[in-house]
Amino acid sequence: MSIHLYKHNEDAYRAVETMLEEKQMAAVIHPTGTGKSMIAFKLVEQHPHKHFLWLSPSEYIYKTQLENIDTQFSNIEYMSYSRLMKHEDSIDTLHPDYIILDEFHRCGASEWGKSVRKLLEAYPNAKRLGLSATNIRYLDNQRNMAEELFEGNIASEITLGEAIVREILPEPKYVIAMYSYKKELEQLKKRIEGLSNPGLVSENEKLLEQLKRALEQADGLTEVFARQMTKPDGKYIVFCSGREHMDEMKAQAADWFSKVDKKPHIYTAYYNEASTSKAFAEFKKDTGSHLKLLYCIDMLNEGIHVDDVDGVILLRPTVSPIIYLQQIGRALSAGNKNQPVIFDMVNNFDSLHCIDCLKNEMQEAFLLYPDTHSPREHFDDRFRIIDETKDSRDIFMRLQENLGSAWDTYYEAAKQWYKENGNLKIPKSYVTESGLTLGAWINTQRRVKSGNISGNLTWEKIQKLNDIGMIWDVTDSSWQEVLEELKCYRNTYGNLDIKAKYVSPTGFRLGSWINNMRFKVKKYGIEQALTDEHRKALEELGMIWDHNKQKWEEYYSAAKAYYKEHGNLEVPAKYVTADGIPLGRWLSNQTNSHLMTNEQLKRLQSIGYRSESKTAIQWNRKFELAKTYYEKNGNLDVPVSYSTDGVKLGRWISNIRCKRKNPNASGMVLDTERIARLDSIGMNWK
Repeated sequence: MSIHLYKHNEDAYRAVETMLEEKQMAAVIHPTGTGKSMIAFKLVEQHPHKHFLWLSPSEYIYKTQLENIDTQFSNIEYMSYSRLMKHEDSIDTLHPDYIILDEFHRCGASEWGKSVRKLLEAYPNAKRLGLSATNIRYLDNQRNMAEELFEGNIASEITLGEAIVREILPEPKYVIAMYSYKKELEQLKKRIEGLSNPGLVSENEKLLEQLKRALEQADGLTEVFARQMTKPDGKYIVFCSGREHMDEMKAQAADWFSKVDKKPHIYTAYYNEASTSKAFAEFKKDTGSHLKLLYCIDMLNEGIHVDDVDGVILLRPTVSPIIYLQQIGRALSAGNKNQPVIFDMVNNFDSLHCIDCLKNEMQEAFLLYPDTHSPREHFDDRFRIIDETKDSRDIFMRLQENLGSAWDTYYEAAKQWYKENGNLKIPKSYVTESGLTLGAWINTQRRVKSGNISGNLTWEKIQKLNDIGMIWDVTDSSWQEVLEELKCYRNTYGNLDIKAKYVSPTGFRLGSWINNMRFKVKKYGIEQALTDEHRKALEELGMIWDHNKQKWEEYYSAAKAYYKEHGNLEVPAKYVTADGIPLGRWLSNQTNSHLMTNEQLKRLQSIGYRSESKTAIQWNRKFELAKTYYEKNGNLDVPVSYSTDGVKLGRWISNIRCKRKNPNASGMVLDTERIARLDSIGMNWK
């Protein structure tokens, strides 16, 4: 049965096919619940004779995805990221035509990332497709994994707000409340007490008292759930931060949900635990008349969907936007016409900003798709935000404005740098003597202005930064600046073998620049892409125009050195040279991938390279020894104990006779061609 795609995924699939053809790599960034994994399965279906290597955070996710489409694919080899990490030695045996990186933002993890990079380096010609709800690792220095893994080649990108506005996902009812705020108030009190101005202390103490009263007047969660959980027999996923937190939250269930259902069915799911899938399956099957609550930690953050979920309850601190969006996505599913409920039971004020980000996404999407809802009021009515925190947020924002003058503090530090250096070329890792991470702050201002991340950067602030020489787009620097960056790199590392994701100490994306230059030269020719002056300057620095060709020459030199020392190229599969070149694996790949030009093949053959498999080489060597024996003795009646040149020839001849008599037995291949060759030198089969 052919895989059906929703229209938004059909559009994405066509874009993926085109980008894979042109760029060899593509990323799809769609919200949780939009069915983006179907795009990859469609790719598998359309290329049945290609070998796909599919990687994801857990096998459970992959199996659940297969169950949802009720199809098996013989051309998919599955591995979890952790399994790839544990079996790095087997990378050279995989030989994929396509590599699927599901939830590819997870490839930014230190150990998983190393294994994935080794895989991609081992198979640079394999086409790669990445799937994720977000490409940014927000708590990991805002790393852009689409840039790192796919060189910025994004075939399709849809935000959660856009998916809701375009009616790809259902419009939820969003309920905000707080279940714990004592610690937060204590922290605010300490910050107020630390102010040096008595007038500011007095003003903010009054605001803090107003905040306390506003929170005390807000209804407790028992009333909130009774009022907003209109489906008492519904299914809800409850997200917690850890086992201890989960146990604490489950203990509150009897009180919190007492006015909805006094005997709710409670299920528990832990990530990668044997009992998890059973509890999850029971939760999905439960169609009884009681309220159904699935308490979980990490298991359902990504990759898994329950079609008939009526809502989610967020109880864990939503510091990471990735986790926040994934958890919301559990309540949203393409094709679902019911309106789910999102209970955002935050326990800190910072978490309240997440809903503002979602609202902004939806407002921006509405401007792009104004005809989706008509009249406009229909849209506003459908996406209802019920803020049970009453006036608490407004008061908190006033407090934050009074207490937080961080931007001005950083600006003064940037102004001082400009005064001393005449520019704002601040290394990304630079920290002032007072502890301000000024380099990272400058980079954040660039990202906010470009729209890559959200932030409060007014036109007035932009002008103030312009006045002290702010460089907003470091890739738009002059040719001389680029040349200086290249010289600096060459002086440091001795070459221009620059990785695509490399960023110089000054924040310049040198790897991206040089990668784009190679692409232009390859596409348009060096005469069209560069002036003679620029080409000459780059070549004097040792510019590598064709990275693959350069690598091939490097590995060929290692093979030539091995041949000179050993007289052959019978290199063990795991052999690595003193310089760290995996020569055995490289020669094996040349045999299997057929990626060499005719000229390269001839050069390798001139130093003893043979394109046949190692077992075939060994068989042919033994055959030649048998032929020599025949020419010397006139027969092949070789004693079983006879050995020559380190080969047990008698045993080999005996094994061949046994194989001929028992052709179904395991062991060597004995086809008609080999039998004929043995007959030609007088083989006695009896």
